[in-house]
Amino acid sequence: MTAPSPLETAAAADVPTELTDGYHLVVDALKMNDVDTIYGVVGIPITDLARLAQAQGIRYIGFRHESNAGHAAAAAGYLNKKPGVALTVSAPGFLNGLVALANATTNCFPMVQISGSSERHLVDLKQGDYEEMDQLAAAQPFVKAAYRVSRVEDIGRGIARALRTAISGRPGGVYLDIPAAVLGAIMPAEEGAKSLSRLVDPAPRQLPAPEAVDRAIELLAGAERPLVVLGKGAAYAQADDRVREFIESTGIPYVPMSMAKGLLPDDHPQSAATARSLALRKADVVMLIGARLNWLLGHGQTGWNPDARFVQIDIDPKEIDSNQPIAAPLVGDIESVLEALAERTKPGQITAPWAWREELGARSAQNVAKMAERLAADPHPMQFMGALKAVRDVVRAHPETYIVNEGANALDIARNVIDMHVPRHRLDSGTWGVMGIGMGYAIAAAVESGAPVVAVEGDSAFGFSGIEIETICRYNLPVVTVIMNNGGVYRGDDVNPYDDAPSPTTLMGAARHDLLIEAFGGKGYRATTPAEVTAALTEALASGGPALIDCVIDPSAGTESGHISHLNPKGITVGNIAPAKK
Repeated sequence: MTAPSPLETAAAADVPTELTDGYHLVVDALKMNDVDTIYGVVGIPITDLARLAQAQGIRYIGFRHESNAGHAAAAAGYLNKKPGVALTVSAPGFLNGLVALANATTNCFPMVQISGSSERHLVDLKQGDYEEMDQLAAAQPFVKAAYRVSRVEDIGRGIARALRTAISGRPGGVYLDIPAAVLGAIMPAEEGAKSLSRLVDPAPRQLPAPEAVDRAIELLAGAERPLVVLGKGAAYAQADDRVREFIESTGIPYVPMSMAKGLLPDDHPQSAATARSLALRKADVVMLIGARLNWLLGHGQTGWNPDARFVQIDIDPKEIDSNQPIAAPLVGDIESVLEALAERTKPGQITAPWAWREELGARSAQNVAKMAERLAADPHPMQFMGALKAVRDVVRAHPETYIVNEGANALDIARNVIDMHVPRHRLDSGTWGVMGIGMGYAIAAAVESGAPVVAVEGDSAFGFSGIEIETICRYNLPVVTVIMNNGGVYRGDDVNPYDDAPSPTTLMGAARHDLLIEAFGGKGYRATTPAEVTAALTEALASGGPALIDCVIDPSAGTESGHISHLNPKGITVGNIAPAKK
C-alpha cells in the first residue's frame, strides 16, 4: 500500500497547509543563490515563471529570439564570474537557446539554460505532445552537463547542481530541463523551503603542486626569449593584479588574445601585440595564461618556433598536451598559480633579456608607424580603417565603454585599431568565431554594468541579431550600434555571373539601418565620412540612450573571410568555372 502524501495527510487531519508550487520553488532557489537577472523569451510553459521572478525582484530581460537571450546570459556569466541564466520554452525555443549554450561551453563561460519541456510520459512514448522533444538527450553532446528535474521536491537540488556545475572547474554551459508538470506541481510550503539550498564555495581554489611550480620557474628562468600569451581565461579569472605583477616583475613581453586586451593596457611597454608574428616565431619559452593552443594560435605549430617549450596554466588537466607537449603544466586556478609562482620565485630569478625586449620593441615601432600611415589616409568612399579610427578616437575619451565586436573584416580590423585599457571591456566572437553574438553581448554588458556599450558590427553579422535593437530600445539601454555597411558578406562588390540575382555574398547595398532603429524610438545616424562617424558617436554616447550609426563603407573594401581566408578549402577557383547556360 502506498504511503499517503503530505498533502493527503494534512487534508485528512483537516489542518490548513500553506502551499507552494514548482514556479515558486524555481524562483526561490535562484534568489537563494544570488541570481538577480534572467534573460529569456517567454511562452508555454514558462511565462508565469518569468512573471513570478519579476514580481519577486529578479530582473527579467525579454528578448525577441532565444539565441540572443542565451548569448546575453553567457556574456553576463563571463563578466560577473557567476552563472548567467537564460529561460526558454520547449523544443524549438530550447534548440534556439542551445546554440548559445554550446557557444558558452566552447568559450568557457558559466551559463545555465532553464527550459520548460513536454510531459515525460508522452515524450517517451513519442505520442506527439505539443512541442515534443527529448531535450535532455539533445543537449548532452553540446554542454558541460545536462540535468532534468522530475519531481517538484528536487527543484532546489537541480538548480544548485546546475549552478555549481556551470561555475566549478572549467566553466561552461549547463542545461536544466524542467517539465511543465513539475512547474505546476504543488507541495507544502514548509517542505518546499526545506528542499532548497544555498551553494557553499561553488568554485573552490585549485592550487598547483609545488614541484610543478618549481619546474615552471626553472624553465622560465633559463629562457632567452620568453613570452606570455594572455587568453580570455586570464581576464575571466579577475586576477588582474596578479597578472600585472607577474608581467612587470619579470619583464617578460606578452601577447594578449582579443578578449584579454585591456587586462594590461594595450599601450603597455611590454605588450608585443603589434609584433605578434615575430614574438611567436622566435620565442623559446612560452607561458600560456588562460589561453589554449587551438586554431586561434595555430595549434602551437603554424607560425611558431618549432623548438619552443610551453608552460601552461589551466584549471582543466585534460587541456594539457592537447596540441603540443607542455613541458611545465600548472594545473590550478590562475590566481592561485600566480600566487604560488610569486612565493617560490627568488628575486630576479625570472627575467627577460634586454636584447629580446629591444628586438620586439623595434618591430612594434615599425608596425605602429605603418598602421599610423594607413589610419591617416582618408580615401573616399570611406574604408574600414577610417571609420574605425573615428570610433577608436571617440571611445578613448570614454574608457568605461564596453566594446562588442563581430563580423569578418569588421572584427579583424577593429581588433587591431581599437585599443583597450580596461579588463573585460572587449567582447567578441570568441573561440568559435561565431556570428550573432553582437546584440546579446551588448545588452548583457549594458544591463550588468550600466556603462555605455559600442557594438561594432559588420552588416552581415548584424543581421543575425539585429531585431534585438527593439529590446535595446524597450529597456532604454545605453547601447550604440555601429554598422560597417559595405553591402555584403565580406564585401559588397561580388557579381553573379549567371543572371541579375544577387551573388551568395551580396547584401542590400542601399540598406538604411539607421531608419530601422528609429522605428523603435532610438536615434539613427548615417555616416559617409570619418568626421560624420566622430560627430554621430560623440552625440550618441552623450545622449546615453539607444542609437545606431550606419557607416557607409566602400563596397570593394574587405577581403574574403577576413584574416582567416586560409581556412577556405582550395578547389577549382570560381574564376575557372564557366557560367551555366540559361
